[in-house]
Amino acid sequence: MPPMAAGAADIGTPVWGDPRAGDNPPALAGDVTADLCVVGLGGSGLAAVGAALEAGATVAGVDAGPVGGGAAGRNGGFLLAGTARFHHDAVATWGRERAAALYAATLAEMDRLEAELGSPVIRRVGSLRVPASPAEAEDCARQRAALVRDGFAAAPAAGPSGAGVLVPGDGALDPLARCRALAARVRAAGAHLFTGSPVEALAGDRVVTPGGAVRCRAVVVAVDGGLETLLPELAPRVRSTRLQMLATAPVALGTIPRPVYDNWGHDYWQQLPDGRVALGGGRDRFQEREWGRPAEPDADVQAWLDRLLRERVGIDAPVTHRWAGVVAYTEDRLPVLEEVRPGVIATGALSGHGNVLGSAAARAATAIALGGPPPPLARLLRPEAWD
Repeated sequence: MPPMAAGAADIGTPVWGDPRAGDNPPALAGDVTADLCVVGLGGSGLAAVGAALEAGATVAGVDAGPVGGGAAGRNGGFLLAGTARFHHDAVATWGRERAAALYAATLAEMDRLEAELGSPVIRRVGSLRVPASPAEAEDCARQRAALVRDGFAAAPAAGPSGAGVLVPGDGALDPLARCRALAARVRAAGAHLFTGSPVEALAGDRVVTPGGAVRCRAVVVAVDGGLETLLPELAPRVRSTRLQMLATAPVALGTIPRPVYDNWGHDYWQQLPDGRVALGGGRDRFQEREWGRPAEPDADVQAWLDRLLRERVGIDAPVTHRWAGVVAYTEDRLPVLEEVRPGVIATGALSGHGNVLGSAAARAATAIALGGPPPPLARLLRPEAWD
C-alpha cells in the first residue's frame, strides 16, 4: 500500500469517532449461557440482540473488535430505502411485486429506526441522486418513474448533467452513535455483550472465543465485511472489499442539504449537522485492487477522493479524516439470510447498502433462530432458502 502523505488529517479514524474509545463491553472471560448468541455488534447484530430481548429470550453478543468497529461504524451514514439496486433495476431483476415489497419493507424499517433512535442520530432529510452523464440522467428518469408508479415518493431534481432523483423519505444517520446507543440500551435490558472476543469455533449450540464460550440454543451471525472468512461455506457467493472515505473541516451549513449519490452510486457525500462534509467513492475506478484489502486508507484512492471533493463537489475545506471500512458483496446484490449450519442463521453481505436492510434482515434472522416461522422479509430476500 502506498504511504499516506503527511498532513493534519486523522488517518484511520472515521469522522464519527473512534470505535475503540468509549464504554466498550469487556472481553468474554469464562463460559456464559443464553438462549441466543449473536456474533457481530454492529448495527445489524445489535438489532438482532434487541429483537431477541423483545421476544423474551436471554442473549449474549460477541465481537472481535469494539462496538461498531467494522463497517457499521465506518460507513457513509446514508439512510436509503430499497436494496443495493435502484428500484427500476430491482423491478427488472426480481419482478415488480417482489421489488415493491422489498422497498416497502425498508421504508418500514427506516420508520422503526427513526422511532427507536430519534434525532440527532437519525435525520430524515431526503436523498438526492445526481447524474454524472446524460445516460445516467435517462436512468434517473426511469428510476423516478418506477418509484412513482409503485406508489413511492420521488421527484425530479436539478443536476449538473440533467435531472436527478429526490427521494424525500430517505435521510442520514450517525452510524457509530447508532451502535453505541443500541449497545447501551440492550445492556441495560439485560443482554450480555463482549468485545475483543473473536470467534474461534462456531456451532448452533456453542460459540468459542479465546477467553471463553457462549452455550446457547441458536446463533445469529450478523456480520458484513469478512462474513466469508467467518463462515467459509459462503465464500463462493460472498466477497469482501474495502471502501474508502474522507471528511473535511466544517463549511457553511446548508451547502449540501441532503445526502448525495453520484455516478451511479459509486460516489457519495453528505454534510453533517456540524458542517463537516463526509465523502466516499471511487469503487468503479479501483474495484479490482480493493477486493480483500484491510480497512486502511490507501494513498491513491484518497488522492482521487481529494479530486472528487474539490472538482465535483466544490468543497475546498481542509481534510481532517481519512478512513476505510470493509464490506461484503453478493453477486445478486441481496444480503445473505439463511441457515448455514444447523442452528446458525447468517445474515450479512449487504453490498454497500446495509444501514437499513441490515437491521431488518437481522431481526428476521433472530425470529427464525428463536423458532418462529420465516418472516415475510426472509421470503422476499431469499425465497430459495425459506419457501
